[in-house]
Amino acid sequence: MNKNLLIYGAYGYTGRLIVEECLKQGIKPIIAGRSAEKAMTFANKHGLEYDVFEVSEREKLEKWLKRGEVVIHCAGPFIHTAKSMVQGCLATNTHYLDITGEFQVFDLIKEYGEKAKEKSIMLLPGAGFDVVPSDCLAKHLQTKLPSATDLKLAFVSKGGKLSRGTAKTMIENLGEPQTRRRDGDYEGVPMGKSSMVVDYGDFKQISMGISWGDVSTAYHSTGIPNIEVFSGTTEQQLAKVKKALRLSFMLRSRTIKNFLLRQMDKRPDGPKEKRRLESNMYLWGEASDGDTKVEARLKTPNGYTLTALTAMLIANKIINGDFKPGFQTPSSAYGKGIILEVDGCELS
Repeated sequence: MNKNLLIYGAYGYTGRLIVEECLKQGIKPIIAGRSAEKAMTFANKHGLEYDVFEVSEREKLEKWLKRGEVVIHCAGPFIHTAKSMVQGCLATNTHYLDITGEFQVFDLIKEYGEKAKEKSIMLLPGAGFDVVPSDCLAKHLQTKLPSATDLKLAFVSKGGKLSRGTAKTMIENLGEPQTRRRDGDYEGVPMGKSSMVVDYGDFKQISMGISWGDVSTAYHSTGIPNIEVFSGTTEQQLAKVKKALRLSFMLRSRTIKNFLLRQMDKRPDGPKEKRRLESNMYLWGEASDGDTKVEARLKTPNGYTLTALTAMLIANKIINGDFKPGFQTPSSAYGKGIILEVDGCELS
């Protein structure tokens, strides 16, 4: 099997950062995407081989996947693209990584776990900020308190900004309830109903319950039956979310979402480099068993910077033969300490 690294959606904001990290390491990935113009321009700029196709074009997808050992899938929303890419990987014996944070996608890919084992390939969605640091934090807390029945995780960006791709994923989920895990099953609650003040270490901030990948991955990694994830917000934003509950039926409209997606396409595709490099992510977690509580905190580089670093860290491990076949989370594949292999990550 050849050792080529493949990146689909390489000309998107996060994809570009991953390619830049590849080039720093002396790796020239083979890239692909949906837009011929964007793929050609980006590939020519960096002297890369490229291809153009939709992930739904099975024959073209599989022909491209056969050129490499591992693919980093960067083209979301992944709820629309992950299934085709995973099926292609199973057909071509290609290891699969992506940068999703959508819990539905983790659940979807987990269904292919046994087939991946048979093929001796690894499927590891969430190889970026979503969900490497939070998954490692969850496993760290479960190790500190093996009897834990409840897990709370929270994160906030200081000085950062959403990329266009992340914002589009959020638009796709407008009008939907917050999903958390209760007694091992999913439970939906109105967005904005669940909130708390979180002590992130350097500061405290109100944080709102959100639907996040950890309600799937942390359950797989730790077995803790009750899991909820929060994201830092403001009192004003929280009030707007609660007010918007009355318009949920409108926000779920495909017409409304398509309009908002078109508006998003007019904006810059992500934070400028200076702002990205100067910002950090702060994570907090708490595990409890009803009698005892344990806390931990994690500080990392900006989420987009971290995604490039962790995606490449994991891709290199796979290429060097370090992987576990089947569906995996970051901590189930590499242990809770993998996040500390990245410069700038501090656990306390």
